[in-house]
Amino acid sequence: MLVHLRRSVVMAVICLVFFGFIYAFAGTGVAQALFPFHANGSMTKNGSLLIGQNWSSPKWFHGRPDDTGPYAANAKNNVAGGDNPLVANGSHGESAATNLGPRSLTLKENTIALVKYWHKLGVNPTIDLVTTSGSGYDPDISAIDATVQIPMVSNATGISPASLRTLIAQQTHSAEWGFLGSSYIDVLQLNEGLAKLEK
Repeated sequence: MLVHLRRSVVMAVICLVFFGFIYAFAGTGVAQALFPFHANGSMTKNGSLLIGQNWSSPKWFHGRPDDTGPYAANAKNNVAGGDNPLVANGSHGESAATNLGPRSLTLKENTIALVKYWHKLGVNPTIDLVTTSGSGYDPDISAIDATVQIPMVSNATGISPASLRTLIAQQTHSAEWGFLGSSYIDVLQLNEGLAKLEK
């Protein structure tokens, strides 16, 4: 019996060392060597390409309304924000959906408020621009979501609509592997391209 117990303990220690440490360090090392940008969170100097940022100024293209309009954080009222995991207005956001169903009066009121919010900015919003993403992390919008924001951005920056359309076309990524999902634009990359146009 002691032989079996010793073998079990030795095997458990070997598996712990191999799978708990060696395998993990090897995987991290390979990822850092071959894919350092991705392994480090796809970070640019302005944030991660994988997490939706909080864009509130009309001089930038906006993403999904995870922390905009009725979902916005408000430190004074102790409101943490809708679905945004980032800090906005001094208050940490959340990383979960609002879970409001299609019959929810709150969802209807929030959507109406977002439509009014966009109209004040001179934008006729798409469905994506007035509905939150499921995770609250969504960093992407569609080309049409960006296109409807051209009047707002053009008025705020003085950049011509034609230049903004060209930028949107340059920043539009095709579906993953050509067939998974649909084409998309990473809002952070789009706004980084916009910042270069302003210089």
